[in-house]
Amino acid sequence: MTYKETLDYLLSQLPMYQRIGPAAYKASLDNTLALSKYLGRPETRFRSIHIAGTNGKGSVAHMIASVLQEMGLKTGLATSPHLKDFRERMRVMGEPVPKAEVVDFVRLHKNFLEKLRPSFFEMTMAMTFDWFSRQDLDFAVIETGMGGRLDSSNIIQPEISVITNIGLDHTAFLGTTLAGIASEKAGIIKETTPVVIGRRQKEVQKVFEQKALNMGAPIYYASDLFSIENVITKGNGLKLEISNYKGEFLKYTCGLTGSYQAENILTVLAVTDLLARTGRIRPDEDAVGRGLERVAGNTGIRGRWQQIGISPAIICDTAHNTEGVFHVVSQLKEMDYSKLLIVFGMVDDKDRRSVLELLPRDASYYFCRPAVPRGLDAKELAADARQLGLEGGVYGNPKEALAAAKSDAMASDLIFVGGSTFVVAEVI
Repeated sequence: MTYKETLDYLLSQLPMYQRIGPAAYKASLDNTLALSKYLGRPETRFRSIHIAGTNGKGSVAHMIASVLQEMGLKTGLATSPHLKDFRERMRVMGEPVPKAEVVDFVRLHKNFLEKLRPSFFEMTMAMTFDWFSRQDLDFAVIETGMGGRLDSSNIIQPEISVITNIGLDHTAFLGTTLAGIASEKAGIIKETTPVVIGRRQKEVQKVFEQKALNMGAPIYYASDLFSIENVITKGNGLKLEISNYKGEFLKYTCGLTGSYQAENILTVLAVTDLLARTGRIRPDEDAVGRGLERVAGNTGIRGRWQQIGISPAIICDTAHNTEGVFHVVSQLKEMDYSKLLIVFGMVDDKDRRSVLELLPRDASYYFCRPAVPRGLDAKELAADARQLGLEGGVYGNPKEALAAAKSDAMASDLIFVGGSTFVVAEVI
């Protein structure tokens, strides 16, 4: 099979959550463990860092990987979902897995896959672990897909576990309260393994601390170790002034320009500091700075407050839940423009009312449906938005919606594209 035929085969054979939603979700590690046993437990043959959280886990994963690469360490990176190409999900030193590796994995293991019938994500993690195990890595940075306790990535024994933050998302699977969701995310905390939590949240702090106590795992809060003194979002890069627990004053420039990345950067600093303090890496503050600044080039991260056009400025962001959209809207308010035009689409299993309530009333809207089976009908989205005072037209797909916005916009206007990872994927 060719690479395209291989992907077509996988999509036709294996249920994929990003496309069809709940029907693809497997609330068990049975398939993952069966794949691991069949492949010879590849996840045991490299050191790893495991990252969960409601928002920011992808950005944190990319930034940690970038820092490790700048330290000269051979680094693997596993994230999901992909924006344009399946191979984005697994990288070594920023380079996506070769097409031949994907084709060969399916060719060699097709019979077992057809017998086991794993989900697309279960198969993807097995492929990732198998490829990483043959790359002589110094570290692999592994992002969870959803939750933590039953996530297919949760068979690794990491050097450090990381949980960025907790918000209400995927409530049908993880629970309807912050504490319930935190309990699922806390499932990645392993026995005696240090865990870094991005920030203190009163509603979930006890959940993490009790789990860490039960597992004998040292627990650290990034927000206790590092504090943001100043954030500058104008100009090239996100500029931060940060103080740390040693009383030092540090300055960084991050290649990811969303102001919400400031909190994620504290988590990255806490993780790299802990790795150095425990002797897992050598201290190298210069490499930390370079890694943050060069993250996009080093890891290929896209879709995080990414500018894809000028005159008018066009910015896209993959934020797709209430907390994520809140941060996006906050930054939009800080920007200079004559008129704001928003291209917006969602999937049908999100709490769209809570998201729509956050959006500015004085913007012009271009509603669209992302091209996945669980994409929310644009007419339905527009009707819900209209009830909240958000006015706009309906378009067949994100590209049509963006084209209409560009046609209506003046050079001094701002176009924002978001609401779903899949909307961003279609316009990048």
